[in-house]
Amino acid sequence: MRFYEYESRRIVEQAGIPVTEYGFAKTGTEAREAAGRIGGPTVIKSQVLTGGRMKAGGVKFADTPEEAEAHAEQILKLEIGGHMPVGVLVDPKAEVEHEYYAAVLWDGRAKRPMMLFSDMGGIDIEQVAEDHPDHVGRGHLSNLHPIPDFRAKEVIAAAGGLTGRELTRATPILASLARLQRDYDMTLAEINPLARLSDGSFVALDAHMEMEDEAVGRHQRVLTEIGVELDQPRELYEPSDFERNVKAIDDADHRGVIQGKDHGFVGDLGLVIGAGGGSLTLTDAVRSQGGKPANYAEIGGNPSVAKSKGLAMEVLKKDGVEKIAVMMSIVSNTRVDIVARGVIAACLEMGRDPAETIAVFRIPGAWEEEGAKILGKYGVEFRDRGTSMWEAAGEAVEKVQGGAGS
Repeated sequence: MRFYEYESRRIVEQAGIPVTEYGFAKTGTEAREAAGRIGGPTVIKSQVLTGGRMKAGGVKFADTPEEAEAHAEQILKLEIGGHMPVGVLVDPKAEVEHEYYAAVLWDGRAKRPMMLFSDMGGIDIEQVAEDHPDHVGRGHLSNLHPIPDFRAKEVIAAAGGLTGRELTRATPILASLARLQRDYDMTLAEINPLARLSDGSFVALDAHMEMEDEAVGRHQRVLTEIGVELDQPRELYEPSDFERNVKAIDDADHRGVIQGKDHGFVGDLGLVIGAGGGSLTLTDAVRSQGGKPANYAEIGGNPSVAKSKGLAMEVLKKDGVEKIAVMMSIVSNTRVDIVARGVIAACLEMGRDPAETIAVFRIPGAWEEEGAKILGKYGVEFRDRGTSMWEAAGEAVEKVQGGAGS
């Protein structure tokens, strides 16, 4: 789950990390009032879940509350990257002496959180790491033990640029960010820039937070307290009808799970696939063999017939889809016969011949004999573990392109 900047600012503030006085406004009038409370020049920033705000005109500077109101009214009408803002953040124009980068993220390869710090903040950390690796400090954290301040100090010191009193002031900020990351199950907790002001204090001028989706329910009370609107869309793009429909089907039934994405996909082969990393493997296998997948999907956890049918129907409804490939790795907690029933039911309800519509059905595992019988009744050949996922993907591509066996 991604958070808007104003929400991230509240999360950071609640963790005890210093921030400048700020205001969130949904109207020009509210922006003027916030600027009046802050006093002095302000920065008006569009609240969208996408980058490129400055270039798009979504960040403006105001010298007076009236100017802040005018800028806010313009920004609130400005679409950026396909997103309309949910509001604007009104920030003081801080007297910054230096900008730093601070973050704690989940390192999937190490399976541990990792702290990052750089004395080159305000720009893309990937660029800094590539061009100036000696200006980036790194350090992994334990998943179990308390997070000590000295680990944060080591990481900051490794980046260079901070010593003495400045190092002492920055250390508890990075340590607090690390505890925030763990306490709130964040996959990313980032402050960019962390600014040193003219009076020597450190404040977070911008923050970016991403929470593990499965953890949202566990933190719902806290998120509600700080004003996070959980029903707001959180994708970096507007979900398609396909994605919304698949989510609605999944939400309506607690049994198993289905997911569907089609952003960036244009193709003639629909996918009903699962097995976690196997889904990525299968999608890549289709593309590598010249296929054009129409979507990405996930199905598993022993879904009901209704869920299997619902996902298959939504895939078949997509423009340009000629056939579907139903593929998974070896399953133990998903019944092959249930998926088969659902996919067959989807074909029949849409008036399509299952034998002509299903390019390949490759799901070996629990209840596969029953699944094979159901498929055989409608002329669909079942592929067991004797057919690799690569071979199954290739067969699907061949059939949808009109090759042998189609």
